[in-house]
Parts: sequence; structure tokens; C-alpha cells
Amino acid sequence: MLKEFKEFAMKGNLIDIGVGFVMGAAFNKVVSSFTGGIVSPLIGLIFQSDFKDLKFIIHEGVTNAEGVVEGEVAVLWGEFLTNVIDFIIVAFVMFMIVKGVNALKKKEEAAPATPAGPTQEELLIQIRDLLKNK
Repeated sequence: MLKEFKEFAMKGNLIDIGVGFVMGAAFNKVVSSFTGGIVSPLIGLIFQSDFKDLKFIIHEGVTNAEGVVEGEVAVLWGEFLTNVIDFIIVAFVMFMIVKGVNALKKKEEAAPATPAGPTQEELLIQIRDLLKNK
């Protein structure tokens, strides 16, 4: 069982998945910073506030002596929308990468053409004719 697990773990596909997972996590941080630092402020200009801070307040809380609101219940739709934008960007880029890799694989498969030689039937006919001549 340990040998089977080692073979499974060392297969190229599993290692590729691991590398892809790590790269995807790093790419997600890049996309999050892009969305939070560029897209959200531009969209926030429309709403005249920070886009991530947009929320629908269901129940207003009480402001304490330090000026902190306690007990507020709100739907954070700005943050949710920012995360949806992040997801769409990551999904689109991953789609383009998979599409590009698949196109490269198709070119690799089509490139090596086997040389045309005699078919099995042609070889058998040649053998038959050689045997007739003896």
C-alpha cells in the first residue's frame, strides 16, 4: 500500500496540480490587490465612497465612548461584490491558461507524423509473391 501511494504521489499529474494550486493562491493575491487597489476605488468614485465599505445597514448599533459602533447588523455587499470581481478575473485568466495549454498539446500531438510505409496487407502480398517464385 505504501508503494502504491508513493507511485500515486510521484505521478506528474499530482505534482502539476500541487504547483498549479500554489501558483493559483499567489495569483489570487495579485488579483485581490488589483481589485482592491485599482478597480474598487474607480467604482467607488461612482458611489462617492470606498467600494469595499459599501453596506446595507439592517440594524444600527450604538456608538460607544471611543466612537466605535457596537451591535450593528449590516449586509456587506461592497465586499461581496469585490470578491465576485476577484473570482471572475481569476476564473477568466485560468480559462485562458487552460485554453492555451490545450492548444499547445494539440500542436504537439499533430506535429510528429509517422512515415508512411507498407501496410501489413502489402507486406503479406510481397511475401506471397516471393513464395510463389520459389
